[in-house]
Amino acid sequence: MSHDPTSQVPIIDVAPLVADAGDQEAVAAAMGLACRENGFFYVIGHGVSEDLNRRLEDLGRAFFDQDVETKLEIRMALAGKAWRGYFPVGDELTSGKPDVKEGLYFGLQLGENDPRVRAGLPLHGPNLFPPGIPGFGATILEYMAALTNLGHVLMKGMALSLGLEAGYFRERYMADPLTLFRIFHYPPVTLRPEAEEQWGVGEHTDYGVLTILKQDDVGGLQVKTGSRWIDAPPVPNSYVCNIGDMLDRMTHGLYRSTPHRVQNVSGRSRFSFPFFFDPGFDVHIEPIDLSGIRLQGDGCNVNVNVDPRMDAKYDEKDDSEERWDHTSVHEFKGTYGDYVLGKVSKVFPELRRSVM
Repeated sequence: MSHDPTSQVPIIDVAPLVADAGDQEAVAAAMGLACRENGFFYVIGHGVSEDLNRRLEDLGRAFFDQDVETKLEIRMALAGKAWRGYFPVGDELTSGKPDVKEGLYFGLQLGENDPRVRAGLPLHGPNLFPPGIPGFGATILEYMAALTNLGHVLMKGMALSLGLEAGYFRERYMADPLTLFRIFHYPPVTLRPEAEEQWGVGEHTDYGVLTILKQDDVGGLQVKTGSRWIDAPPVPNSYVCNIGDMLDRMTHGLYRSTPHRVQNVSGRSRFSFPFFFDPGFDVHIEPIDLSGIRLQGDGCNVNVNVDPRMDAKYDEKDDSEERWDHTSVHEFKGTYGDYVLGKVSKVFPELRRSVM
Protein backbone atom coordinates (compact mmCIF):
# COMPACT_ATOMS: atom_id res chain seq x y z
CA MET A 1 0.00 0.00 0.00
CA SER A 2 1.66 3.21 -1.13
CA HIS A 3 1.70 6.46 0.81
CA ASP A 4 1.61 9.83 -0.93
CA PRO A 5 2.22 12.77 1.45
CA THR A 6 1.87 15.37 -1.32
CA SER A 7 -1.78 14.79 -2.25
CA GLN A 8 -4.24 17.21 -0.69
CA VAL A 9 -7.63 16.89 0.94
CA PRO A 10 -9.82 19.75 -0.42
CA ILE A 11 -10.40 22.88 1.65
CA ILE A 12 -13.96 24.26 1.47
CA ASP A 13 -15.09 27.67 2.76
CA VAL A 14 -18.53 27.00 4.24
CA ALA A 15 -19.24 30.63 5.26
CA PRO A 16 -22.24 30.89 2.87
CA LEU A 17 -23.86 27.88 4.56
CA VAL A 18 -23.14 29.30 8.02
CA ALA A 19 -24.59 32.70 7.09
CA ASP A 20 -27.45 31.13 5.07
CA ALA A 21 -26.58 33.56 2.30
CA GLY A 22 -24.46 33.72 -0.84
CA ASP A 23 -23.69 30.87 -3.20
CA GLN A 24 -24.63 27.90 -1.03
CA GLU A 25 -25.11 25.67 -4.07
CA ALA A 26 -21.45 26.07 -5.03
CA VAL A 27 -20.36 25.12 -1.50
CA ALA A 28 -22.66 22.11 -1.56
CA ALA A 29 -21.28 21.05 -4.94
CA ALA A 30 -17.72 21.16 -3.58
CA MET A 31 -18.77 19.08 -0.57
CA GLY A 32 -20.47 16.54 -2.81
CA LEU A 33 -17.42 16.16 -5.01
CA ALA A 34 -15.21 15.62 -1.95
CA CYS A 35 -17.60 12.99 -0.59
CA ARG A 36 -17.63 11.11 -3.88
CA GLU A 37 -13.86 11.24 -4.36
CA ASN A 38 -12.47 10.41 -0.91
CA GLY A 39 -15.00 11.21 1.80
CA PHE A 40 -12.78 13.83 3.47
CA PHE A 41 -12.57 17.64 3.32
CA TYR A 42 -11.47 20.57 5.46
CA VAL A 43 -13.91 23.35 6.35
CA ILE A 44 -12.96 26.95 6.98
CA GLY A 45 -15.30 29.88 7.54
CA HIS A 46 -17.13 27.66 10.02
CA GLY A 47 -17.91 30.42 12.53
CA VAL A 48 -16.73 28.59 15.66
CA SER A 49 -14.82 30.90 18.00
CA GLU A 50 -11.03 30.67 17.93
CA ASP A 51 -11.05 31.49 21.64
CA LEU A 52 -13.28 28.48 22.33
CA ASN A 53 -10.94 26.23 20.35
CA ARG A 54 -7.91 27.54 22.28
CA ARG A 55 -9.60 27.02 25.64
CA LEU A 56 -10.57 23.49 24.65
CA GLU A 57 -7.02 22.61 23.65
CA ASP A 58 -5.52 24.12 26.81
CA LEU A 59 -7.93 22.20 29.05
CA GLY A 60 -7.33 18.96 27.16
CA ARG A 61 -3.59 19.28 27.65
CA ALA A 62 -4.08 20.10 31.33
CA PHE A 63 -6.07 16.89 31.85
CA PHE A 64 -3.61 14.59 30.10
CA ASP A 65 -0.65 16.18 31.89
CA GLN A 66 -1.96 14.63 35.11
CA ASP A 67 -0.70 11.29 36.42
CA VAL A 68 -2.56 8.15 35.43
CA GLU A 69 -3.99 7.59 38.93
CA THR A 70 -5.66 11.02 38.85
CA LYS A 71 -7.03 10.46 35.36
CA LEU A 72 -8.45 7.10 36.39
CA GLU A 73 -10.66 8.86 38.94
CA ILE A 74 -13.07 9.42 36.02
CA ARG A 75 -12.44 6.09 34.25
CA MET A 76 -15.06 4.82 31.82
CA ALA A 77 -16.06 1.88 34.01
CA LEU A 78 -17.63 4.35 36.47
CA ALA A 79 -20.07 5.63 33.83
CA GLY A 80 -21.56 2.23 33.00
CA LYS A 81 -23.99 2.37 30.10
CA ALA A 82 -23.41 6.08 29.55
CA TRP A 83 -20.01 5.24 27.96
CA ARG A 84 -18.22 8.32 29.28
CA GLY A 85 -14.90 9.11 30.92
CA TYR A 86 -11.21 8.24 30.64
CA PHE A 87 -9.40 5.24 29.20
CA PRO A 88 -5.60 4.67 29.34
CA VAL A 89 -3.23 3.84 26.50
CA GLY A 90 -3.96 0.43 25.00
CA ASP A 91 -7.52 0.04 26.29
CA GLU A 92 -9.23 0.93 23.01
CA LEU A 93 -8.99 -1.48 20.08
CA THR A 94 -9.09 -0.64 16.38
CA SER A 95 -8.95 -3.36 13.75
CA GLY A 96 -8.63 -5.74 16.68
CA LYS A 97 -5.36 -4.22 17.95
CA PRO A 98 -4.68 -1.86 20.89
CA ASP A 99 -4.29 1.80 19.90
CA VAL A 100 -1.34 3.88 21.10
CA LYS A 101 -3.56 6.59 22.55
CA GLU A 102 -5.48 7.54 25.67
CA GLY A 103 -8.74 9.41 25.66
CA LEU A 104 -11.78 11.03 27.20
CA TYR A 105 -15.34 10.28 26.08
CA PHE A 106 -18.28 12.70 26.38
CA GLY A 107 -21.86 12.90 25.17
CA LEU A 108 -25.05 14.89 25.57
CA GLN A 109 -25.30 15.91 29.22
CA LEU A 110 -28.36 14.19 30.70
CA GLY A 111 -29.47 14.13 34.32
CA GLU A 112 -30.50 11.04 36.25
CA ASN A 113 -34.19 11.92 35.88
CA ASP A 114 -34.08 12.08 32.09
CA PRO A 115 -36.45 9.38 30.75
CA ARG A 116 -33.70 7.91 28.59
CA VAL A 117 -31.37 7.58 31.56
CA ARG A 118 -34.10 6.14 33.79
CA ALA A 119 -34.84 3.58 31.07
CA GLY A 120 -31.17 2.56 30.98
CA LEU A 121 -30.68 3.53 27.33
CA PRO A 122 -27.02 2.89 26.42
CA LEU A 123 -24.79 5.89 25.56
CA HIS A 124 -27.10 8.28 27.46
CA GLY A 125 -26.39 9.83 30.84
CA PRO A 126 -24.26 12.35 32.73
CA ASN A 127 -20.68 13.09 31.77
CA LEU A 128 -17.65 12.51 33.99
CA PHE A 129 -15.64 15.74 34.27
CA PRO A 130 -12.30 16.06 36.11
CA PRO A 131 -12.93 17.82 39.44
CA GLY A 132 -9.53 19.49 39.67
CA ILE A 133 -9.60 21.55 36.46
CA PRO A 134 -11.80 24.68 36.76
CA GLY A 135 -14.08 25.39 33.78
CA PHE A 136 -13.48 22.01 32.15
CA GLY A 137 -17.06 20.75 32.04
CA ALA A 138 -18.54 24.11 31.03
CA THR A 139 -16.09 24.42 28.14
CA ILE A 140 -16.82 20.89 26.91
CA LEU A 141 -20.57 21.56 26.87
CA GLU A 142 -20.09 24.94 25.19
CA TYR A 143 -17.96 23.32 22.50
CA MET A 144 -20.41 20.49 21.92
CA ALA A 145 -23.26 22.99 21.50
CA ALA A 146 -21.22 24.97 18.94
CA LEU A 147 -20.30 21.81 17.00
CA THR A 148 -23.91 20.60 17.05
CA ASN A 149 -24.93 23.84 15.36
CA LEU A 150 -22.13 23.44 12.83
CA GLY A 151 -23.18 19.84 12.22
CA HIS A 152 -26.67 20.92 11.23
CA VAL A 153 -25.18 23.53 8.89
CA LEU A 154 -22.90 21.02 7.19
CA MET A 155 -25.70 18.49 6.80
CA LYS A 156 -27.69 21.21 5.04
CA GLY A 157 -24.82 21.34 2.55
CA MET A 158 -24.86 17.53 2.26
CA ALA A 159 -28.57 17.58 1.49
CA LEU A 160 -28.16 20.26 -1.18
CA SER A 161 -25.24 18.33 -2.70
CA LEU A 162 -27.63 15.40 -3.29
CA GLY A 163 -30.40 17.57 -4.75
CA LEU A 164 -32.50 17.19 -1.58
CA GLU A 165 -34.32 19.80 0.48
CA ALA A 166 -32.00 21.72 2.80
CA GLY A 167 -33.62 20.28 5.94
CA TYR A 168 -33.74 16.68 4.73
CA PHE A 169 -31.31 15.17 7.23
CA ARG A 170 -32.36 17.33 10.16
CA GLU A 171 -36.03 16.46 9.75
CA ARG A 172 -35.62 12.73 9.12
CA TYR A 173 -32.50 11.65 11.00
CA MET A 174 -31.07 14.37 13.21
CA ALA A 175 -33.90 16.19 14.91
CA ASP A 176 -32.42 14.72 18.12
CA PRO A 177 -28.91 13.70 17.02
CA LEU A 178 -26.61 11.38 18.92
CA THR A 179 -23.63 13.65 19.60
CA LEU A 180 -20.47 12.04 20.93
CA PHE A 181 -17.23 13.91 21.58
CA ARG A 182 -13.71 12.68 22.27
CA ILE A 183 -10.38 14.13 23.29
CA PHE A 184 -7.46 11.90 22.33
CA HIS A 185 -3.82 12.11 23.37
CA TYR A 186 -1.34 10.27 21.13
CA PRO A 187 2.10 9.86 22.70
CA PRO A 188 4.90 9.77 20.14
CA VAL A 189 6.02 6.40 18.81
CA THR A 190 9.44 5.40 17.51
CA LEU A 191 9.60 3.47 14.24
CA ARG A 192 12.04 0.57 14.24
CA PRO A 193 12.68 -1.51 11.12
CA GLU A 194 12.45 -4.80 12.99
CA ALA A 195 9.34 -3.91 15.03
CA GLU A 196 5.65 -4.14 14.19
CA GLU A 197 4.17 -0.79 13.20
CA GLN A 198 2.53 1.08 16.06
CA TRP A 199 -0.57 3.10 15.24
CA GLY A 200 -2.13 5.79 17.37
CA VAL A 201 -5.35 4.54 15.85
CA GLY A 202 -5.38 1.83 13.22
CA GLU A 203 -7.23 1.77 9.92
CA HIS A 204 -10.98 2.25 10.44
CA THR A 205 -14.09 4.02 9.25
CA ASP A 206 -16.39 6.08 11.46
CA TYR A 207 -19.80 4.72 12.38
CA GLY A 208 -22.28 7.51 11.85
CA VAL A 209 -22.96 10.32 9.39
CA LEU A 210 -20.44 13.13 9.95
CA THR A 211 -17.23 13.56 11.94
CA ILE A 212 -15.92 17.08 12.62
CA LEU A 213 -12.31 16.91 13.80
CA LYS A 214 -10.18 19.57 15.41
CA GLN A 215 -6.52 18.57 15.31
CA ASP A 216 -3.50 20.31 16.78
CA ASP A 217 -0.37 21.31 14.83
CA VAL A 218 1.44 17.95 15.07
CA GLY A 219 -0.06 16.01 12.17
CA GLY A 220 -0.20 12.25 11.65
CA LEU A 221 -3.68 11.78 10.17
CA GLN A 222 -3.74 9.73 6.95
CA VAL A 223 -6.63 9.04 4.57
CA LYS A 224 -6.97 6.06 2.23
CA THR A 225 -7.79 6.92 -1.39
CA GLY A 226 -7.89 3.87 -3.62
CA SER A 227 -4.59 2.06 -3.14
CA ARG A 228 -2.79 5.07 -1.62
CA TRP A 229 -2.60 6.75 1.75
CA ILE A 230 -2.45 10.56 1.75
CA ASP A 231 -1.71 12.95 4.59
CA ALA A 232 -4.31 15.31 6.03
CA PRO A 233 -1.98 17.79 7.74
CA PRO A 234 -3.11 20.54 10.11
CA VAL A 235 -4.69 23.62 8.48
CA PRO A 236 -5.00 26.65 10.80
CA ASN A 237 -8.51 27.42 12.11
CA SER A 238 -10.08 24.55 10.19
CA TYR A 239 -11.89 21.32 10.89
CA VAL A 240 -11.33 18.05 9.07
CA CYS A 241 -14.66 16.50 8.12
CA ASN A 242 -15.35 12.97 6.99
CA ILE A 243 -18.46 10.94 6.38
CA GLY A 244 -19.31 7.76 8.24
CA ASP A 245 -20.87 4.39 7.55
CA MET A 246 -24.49 5.55 7.87
CA LEU A 247 -24.17 8.20 5.17
CA ASP A 248 -22.46 5.58 3.01
CA ARG A 249 -25.49 3.35 3.67
CA MET A 250 -28.02 6.13 2.98
CA THR A 251 -26.41 7.07 -0.35
CA HIS A 252 -25.99 3.48 -1.60
CA GLY A 253 -22.22 3.92 -1.49
CA LEU A 254 -22.13 7.08 -3.60
CA TYR A 255 -20.64 8.92 -0.61
CA ARG A 256 -18.01 6.58 0.86
CA SER A 257 -16.99 6.26 4.49
CA THR A 258 -13.27 6.34 3.93
CA PRO A 259 -10.70 4.39 5.98
CA HIS A 260 -8.25 6.55 7.91
CA ARG A 261 -5.57 6.11 10.56
CA VAL A 262 -3.13 8.04 12.78
CA GLN A 263 0.56 7.55 13.44
CA ASN A 264 2.43 10.06 15.59
CA VAL A 265 6.13 10.00 14.74
CA SER A 266 6.66 13.72 15.46
CA GLY A 267 8.49 13.17 18.74
CA ARG A 268 5.81 15.29 20.48
CA SER A 269 2.43 14.59 22.02
CA ARG A 270 -0.47 14.87 19.59
CA PHE A 271 -3.98 15.94 20.60
CA SER A 272 -7.14 15.58 18.55
CA PHE A 273 -10.76 16.46 19.23
CA PRO A 274 -13.26 14.49 17.11
CA PHE A 275 -16.95 15.35 17.33
CA PHE A 276 -19.38 12.76 15.97
CA PHE A 277 -22.66 14.17 14.64
CA ASP A 278 -24.89 11.18 14.07
CA PRO A 279 -28.51 10.06 13.67
CA GLY A 280 -30.75 9.73 16.70
CA PHE A 281 -30.23 6.53 18.67
CA ASP A 282 -33.69 5.13 17.82
CA VAL A 283 -33.79 6.35 14.21
CA HIS A 284 -34.08 3.67 11.53
CA ILE A 285 -31.51 4.04 8.78
CA GLU A 286 -33.01 3.81 5.30
CA PRO A 287 -31.37 4.27 1.89
CA ILE A 288 -32.32 7.48 0.10
CA ASP A 289 -34.10 7.21 -3.24
CA LEU A 290 -31.46 8.77 -5.49
CA SER A 291 -33.06 7.82 -8.81
CA GLY A 292 -33.28 10.80 -11.14
CA ILE A 293 -31.14 13.07 -8.96
CA ARG A 294 -28.73 15.24 -10.91
CA LEU A 295 -25.51 16.11 -9.15
CA GLN A 296 -23.69 19.41 -9.42
CA GLY A 297 -20.15 19.83 -10.70
CA ASP A 298 -16.76 20.49 -9.20
CA GLY A 299 -17.57 23.36 -6.85
CA CYS A 300 -15.75 25.85 -9.04
CA ASN A 301 -18.12 25.56 -11.96
CA VAL A 302 -21.73 25.44 -10.81
CA ASN A 303 -23.06 24.20 -14.14
CA VAL A 304 -24.89 20.92 -13.75
CA ASN A 305 -22.68 17.94 -14.47
CA VAL A 306 -24.77 14.76 -14.62
CA ASP A 307 -23.18 11.77 -12.98
CA PRO A 308 -24.16 8.84 -15.19
CA ARG A 309 -24.41 6.58 -12.15
CA MET A 310 -27.40 8.58 -11.00
CA ASP A 311 -29.61 8.02 -14.05
CA ALA A 312 -30.90 4.93 -12.22
CA LYS A 313 -30.74 3.73 -8.67
CA TYR A 314 -27.09 3.45 -7.71
CA ASP A 315 -26.00 -0.16 -7.33
CA GLU A 316 -24.10 -0.21 -4.07
CA LYS A 317 -20.89 -2.15 -3.83
CA ASP A 318 -20.35 -4.98 -1.37
CA ASP A 319 -17.47 -3.44 0.56
CA SER A 320 -17.16 -6.09 3.27
CA GLU A 321 -13.74 -7.27 2.10
CA GLU A 322 -12.40 -3.69 2.42
CA ARG A 323 -13.33 -3.45 6.09
CA TRP A 324 -11.39 -4.94 9.00
CA ASP A 325 -14.49 -6.60 10.47
CA HIS A 326 -15.66 -7.83 7.01
CA THR A 327 -19.14 -6.38 7.54
CA SER A 328 -20.84 -4.47 4.73
CA VAL A 329 -22.72 -1.35 5.78
CA HIS A 330 -25.18 -2.04 2.95
CA GLU A 331 -26.40 -5.21 4.60
CA PHE A 332 -27.28 -3.40 7.83
CA LYS A 333 -30.93 -3.01 8.80
CA GLY A 334 -32.10 -1.39 12.01
CA THR A 335 -31.63 1.71 14.12
CA TYR A 336 -28.44 3.69 14.47
CA GLY A 337 -28.33 2.54 18.09
CA ASP A 338 -28.23 -1.05 16.90
CA TYR A 339 -25.30 -0.30 14.65
CA VAL A 340 -23.21 1.73 17.07
CA LEU A 341 -23.66 -0.75 19.94
CA GLY A 342 -22.42 -3.52 17.71
CA LYS A 343 -19.27 -1.51 17.11
CA VAL A 344 -18.82 -0.56 20.77
CA SER A 345 -18.49 -4.19 21.77
CA LYS A 346 -15.50 -4.56 19.45
CA VAL A 347 -13.76 -1.31 20.42
CA PHE A 348 -14.04 -1.76 24.20
CA PRO A 349 -14.63 -5.48 24.80
CA GLU A 350 -14.15 -5.12 28.55
CA LEU A 351 -17.08 -2.65 28.69
CA ARG A 352 -19.36 -4.78 26.55
CA ARG A 353 -21.46 -6.12 29.40
CA SER A 354 -22.08 -2.72 30.99
CA VAL A 355 -22.97 -1.03 27.69
CA MET A 356 -24.93 -3.83 26.04
